[in-house]
Amino acid sequence: MKRLLVATDFSTRSDRALRRATLLARQLSAEIVLVHVVDDDQPPRLVKAQERESQGLLTDLAATLREIDQVHCETRVVLGEPFHAIAEMAERADADVVVMGAHRRQALRDVFIGTTIERTIRRSRRPVIMANAIPAGNYDRVLVAVDFSGCAAIAVKEARKLGLLDRTEVLVLHAFEAPVQNMTIRASITMDQLKDHIAEEEERAAGELLKFLREVDLRPSRHFVQLIELSAPETIRDCVRKHKVDLVVMGTHGRTGPAKFFLGSVAEEVLRNSDVDVLVVPAAASLPSEPQ
Repeated sequence: MKRLLVATDFSTRSDRALRRATLLARQLSAEIVLVHVVDDDQPPRLVKAQERESQGLLTDLAATLREIDQVHCETRVVLGEPFHAIAEMAERADADVVVMGAHRRQALRDVFIGTTIERTIRRSRRPVIMANAIPAGNYDRVLVAVDFSGCAAIAVKEARKLGLLDRTEVLVLHAFEAPVQNMTIRASITMDQLKDHIAEEEERAAGELLKFLREVDLRPSRHFVQLIELSAPETIRDCVRKHKVDLVVMGTHGRTGPAKFFLGSVAEEVLRNSDVDVLVVPAAASLPSEPQ
């Protein structure tokens, strides 16, 4: 049976993540492990009090899931730094995926060390869903953003293993760059030459996309390549809006070069600005589980 680990801080954002996980658990016949992290960098008396209060809240939530939603739920209160404790608990619970809400932004802290979910993704080898949208039902349309890297292939594999590509419309996007868009180079060629070059790059990208789809044995409802005009994340967001996508699937790391997908660049920006749910799959997700 699949296991979904849901990290909650009892906020509205976490409620959204729990509701999404509940829908997924019912869809996938999975069970939920509901986790709350208590900061242990405080007086022991406060730690104990927060542990007791948190366990009571988790017990009530679990009872609701079992009685109302018919979803089996276990609870855990763990101590430590949230991103570290969540990643560690995901391993101990052998979770198939971690579901988290979009945490409140802290401008300066986020610039230098990232949000809790970003730091969890960096540390974890488990796929992570960031629940952004208000859950209203199962995912109807999934966008898989690929750059032909090994991590993109792993993202497809993990999304399929989770059942997120079943009984839904799957779209695949590759955002490509045309190097001569550089203003210095562009000034030395004609508009017709520029159009010809972009057409050649689009044809090349389309061929690579078909090859990638064959290699990962994915037959999407639609697939397309799109020229990057502003940035890769903006191209993905435009596609999400245009096609009314419910979930974006992507890897954390990609090919080296000007359009690489790695946390801290494309994946990070998509996570920080997406209005829909995002499944991020680290390259380490393909490694075998370590003995517990």
